[in-house]
Amino acid sequence: MTTEDTTETKGVRLTAGDAELTVSPENGCRIGSLRIGGTELLRQGPRFGSFPMVPWCGRTGLGRFRNGGRTHQLPINSPPHAIHGTGRNVEWAPVSTGRSSAAFTYDLADPWPYEGRVTQTFELSPDSLTVTMSVETEGDSFPAQAGWHPWFLRNLGDGGADAEIAFDAAWQEERGEDHLPTGRRIAPKPGPWDDCFGMPQGVDVTLTWPGRLELKVTSRTEWVVVYDEQAEAVCVEPQSGPPNGLNLMPRLVTPIDPLEIAMTWSWRTLA
Repeated sequence: MTTEDTTETKGVRLTAGDAELTVSPENGCRIGSLRIGGTELLRQGPRFGSFPMVPWCGRTGLGRFRNGGRTHQLPINSPPHAIHGTGRNVEWAPVSTGRSSAAFTYDLADPWPYEGRVTQTFELSPDSLTVTMSVETEGDSFPAQAGWHPWFLRNLGDGGADAEIAFDAAWQEERGEDHLPTGRRIAPKPGPWDDCFGMPQGVDVTLTWPGRLELKVTSRTEWVVVYDEQAEAVCVEPQSGPPNGLNLMPRLVTPIDPLEIAMTWSWRTLA
């Protein structure tokens, strides 16, 4: 079942302290809303919440990738490339739901050419959210990626200042005119960004809404895309490899070696 990329008011609601999270399994198992003390942190509207990127992240060049001697063509949904995977466009099945935790799965299917299962779990506490994702197979091995694409509000309203982004990356993936990494690593450049950065010690990015809230995005993975070219939102996207990673840095999922990734959002109020 496909779903439209519009604001979803239904979903599974988790609570912990004054934190409220809504997950919409029927809409790509995206986080539709995260409220802290009643304040929404994620953009609403046509491009909203935080969606999973799986079984690839960002752009796959011309929608093509190879696995051994086979070349596969993915649908072109961001011409001339295929972008952000298929997981955000399908309905996920609930595995378990509780007051502050939930888990969901979906089975990989056409247009992805390999069989496999994706599992996503959510663990909410009063001051953090941890999300994990795994890709596994009992059949043929295949390259895959996983990650998340949140739309954090640039401004939380009530006359407050815009969010400030802080991080210390070891390198930036040089971006070509086709928006794909060239394969060269360069010194990080100042924003605005639609760029992938390397953090070999693990992703660690801080968003600060001055006087309101500080939120840290952390992950043991070493790649993060930062996108802040839109007026309403900023994106901090931990992912298991760089854009076009199915071609540049393929990571095989095998029956004995699933792909696993996790991220944590942790926050504290500044008021």
